[in-house]
Amino acid sequence: MDFLGIEDDEFLRGKVPMTKQEIRILALAKAHISPDSTVYDIGAGTGSFSIEAARLAPRGRVFALEKNKEAVALIRANAEKFKLSNIEILLREAPEGMADLPNPDVVLIGGSGRHMEEILDLVTEKLPEGGRIVVTAITVQSLMQCISYMRVHKDIYQYDAIQVQVSRLEKVGPYDMAKALNPIFIVTCTKGVF
Repeated sequence: MDFLGIEDDEFLRGKVPMTKQEIRILALAKAHISPDSTVYDIGAGTGSFSIEAARLAPRGRVFALEKNKEAVALIRANAEKFKLSNIEILLREAPEGMADLPNPDVVLIGGSGRHMEEILDLVTEKLPEGGRIVVTAITVQSLMQCISYMRVHKDIYQYDAIQVQVSRLEKVGPYDMAKALNPIFIVTCTKGVF
């Protein structure tokens, strides 16, 4: 298995948003991806989660769902750069086409495009007992959509949530200054383990 936490500047980015290294490390640690896992990366952006997940699951498959054509091209370029053949890149907005995919062991949701409930409904049908959903939410609205869903489905899921604020030390002239990154909520949901 390769190391976890590829440096951000290793990814091809363009103008597409990307989840930063420290957040990826925490979210992937919570995901419990095994070497043969099937993973959905919903709202895959540049593919940083997809790349890391594919390296953690060399005998598994990663399905990167992304609606932005520029982002899909970046995911493809990043998969080629890291020489990964276990990523299938799908130009679509979830939940479109998810019903046709193999059942996942882990679902990473970085962007739901205002379809959080529909995505979670479909994932709930497909996810096996012990399967995990990890949501990285920038907005309180996305956080609450996920938590509200989990509260309604408390007989199916256990969940927890953390908020992470990362500051990086940057050199500005002769000084070191802390630059805060956006705070992120990470919600981890486990199906049927009580």
